[in-house]
Amino acid sequence: MSTNKNQAIGYLPDERPPFLKLLLYAIQQIIVMFPATVTVALITNFHISTTIFASGLATLCFVLITGKQLPLYYGSSFSYLSAILGIMASKAAEGCDLNTQISYAQFGIIMSGFVSIIAGLLVNWAGRDIIEKILPPTITGPIAMVIGLTLATNALTDACSLAVNASGTLAVAEDAVASATNYAWIVSLITLLSTIILSVYLKGFWGQLPLLLGPILGCLTAFIIKLATGVDLFRVLPETANTNIFALPIFTLPKPSWEAVAAIMPIAIATIPESSAHVYQLDIYVNNLAKQKGVDKHYNIADKLGLNLIGDGIGDMVSAAIGGPAGTNYGENISAMAITKVFSVPVLMTAAVLAMVISCFTPLINAIYAIPTAVIGGLEIYLFGAIAAQGIAIMIDKKTDMFSAKNISVIASVMIIGIGGNYGFTNGMIPFFGLNIPCIAGAAVFGILLNLLLSIGEKKQAE
Repeated sequence: MSTNKNQAIGYLPDERPPFLKLLLYAIQQIIVMFPATVTVALITNFHISTTIFASGLATLCFVLITGKQLPLYYGSSFSYLSAILGIMASKAAEGCDLNTQISYAQFGIIMSGFVSIIAGLLVNWAGRDIIEKILPPTITGPIAMVIGLTLATNALTDACSLAVNASGTLAVAEDAVASATNYAWIVSLITLLSTIILSVYLKGFWGQLPLLLGPILGCLTAFIIKLATGVDLFRVLPETANTNIFALPIFTLPKPSWEAVAAIMPIAIATIPESSAHVYQLDIYVNNLAKQKGVDKHYNIADKLGLNLIGDGIGDMVSAAIGGPAGTNYGENISAMAITKVFSVPVLMTAAVLAMVISCFTPLINAIYAIPTAVIGGLEIYLFGAIAAQGIAIMIDKKTDMFSAKNISVIASVMIIGIGGNYGFTNGMIPFFGLNIPCIAGAAVFGILLNLLLSIGEKKQAE
């Protein structure tokens, strides 16, 4: 008699799908990471092709350093935006060209990698409990929620965005903006709803590709609207875009700058809770899939927290060494894996290699760049919300006592500082005694200190 366990569909970290499925799953992971990674490059003025190449290379290094045990994709982090922009603006005021500005920022990013590496070595030396004392689920859970919720504005803004010309002006006439915006909403809603419906109702192999099929339907909708109304929502390439078929990314070398170190290095504090949250999320979802499949094996992913932090720090160094921005493990890709139940490390390695290949072929980069922002926005609504929901899953899985005054205090403080700081101040930078504190980093540090303060004299009670 068959059991439901053996009928579960999905791939565990050490399982490799057949070639065609492997390729499709990898493409799906690229599509998921692409919007945020490229957005960081566009905001900071880092070279897009270099950023994509660095993302793939750092992911490969991370996977190899962690012994192919952690299915995590490395991508550009939003946490570093303000610090990087500040350094680049400072160097631009000194008369430095773009590549030189990037070079100075690279040095700060490389040094920030040491923060994660030191944290990882501390975990390996003192054990996982040391991080759980410093970063309990009452911090990692809310931080994951803050990361998702602070991106809510980005998702909705992208969902109704219109295409712009190469000069940076809107591609539609001023009197047609309202109607064009309505078409953008249609595209984003179709992308969102089709992705959700496909993930809920499709079964088997096709049920594992909603994050690929949804955007395809969104692009198809945008194409039909273009033919029927003339409203073009596809993004227009900038005038400086490379039109050759093959072009290597623009690699730059770091230049020492202690100013960059002081501005960028502390931001790594924000990515430690984020990265830790990702490890706990993976532990929950991977072992749940193993249970459903009837696999007699426990994947000790949470016990590899130190290895993950070391890999994350080395990923920063590898990315910055060639001219890429700072990054971290991507919650979007974890959301994709949780939805599709494909946690295969070979899939992520294939995605990393494909990302590096894409970065060298300008037609492929330009084609992905042309995806309507409305399509990306529709997908972001789902993915960013899933990141926040996974923060709740962490606290539920760890059986967090929601009636504890201590826990409520920590959770409340982290949530309000993180979310309030993002929406209450420019670029999410909280002015504090002459310093500008990134809201996520500020929320994480305050939560850590408050938790340690409230833990003084606390006695463990035997269950």
